[in-house]
Amino acid sequence: MNDLSDISVSRRNLLIAGALSATTTAVPLRAAEAPSATAPPATTPPPSITKFTFQVNGKQQTLEVDTRTTLLDALREHLHLTGTKKGCDHGQCGACTVLVDGRRINSCLTLAVMHEGSKVTTIEGLGTPDNLHAMQAAFVKHDGYQCGYCTPGQICSAVAVLDEIRQGIPSHVSADLNTKPLLNEAELRERMSGNICRCGAYSNIIDAITEVAGRTA
Repeated sequence: MNDLSDISVSRRNLLIAGALSATTTAVPLRAAEAPSATAPPATTPPPSITKFTFQVNGKQQTLEVDTRTTLLDALREHLHLTGTKKGCDHGQCGACTVLVDGRRINSCLTLAVMHEGSKVTTIEGLGTPDNLHAMQAAFVKHDGYQCGYCTPGQICSAVAVLDEIRQGIPSHVSADLNTKPLLNEAELRERMSGNICRCGAYSNIIDAITEVAGRTA
């Protein structure tokens, strides 16, 4: 038997030896795992295409689109109705507001195929350059726009706001839920708060809506 009594190993050398041992045993494991890196990449499934029919500005339209297509993209890219604007694409600015079955919605937040049989009205369907809708004419008169990018959504939303008030639908600032909402500045500002105007034409927009409301009261 060998006499090991004269062998002296420092703590530092023992740690170094342990680290070297771990390294030599780990290398074969990594080498064994290497073949998995050559596995074929996952394939993306093809898009699901479907056909649906809806009415846009009084005209029947049939589209065949990817089921992931938003109503906004269907209007702009497939029907070329570019009056409806793509702003934030997150439902925060209101530039894409359109009317669906009489109610205003953010068209960037809804899928086109969800609106089979719906009646959609865009800014192009409200009026024409030769025959403006009353709200369009009021926006021009009161300078309710500057760059104009948000204006189509503002006008569609404004038209819906007056319908909501006529129907007695309350807002967060309506004082009494059992009575018809008042048509005042506070109500209009609250109801239009989802439509952002980065040019800051808010006061002029309120003036335009107020004028139209007076005509239709």
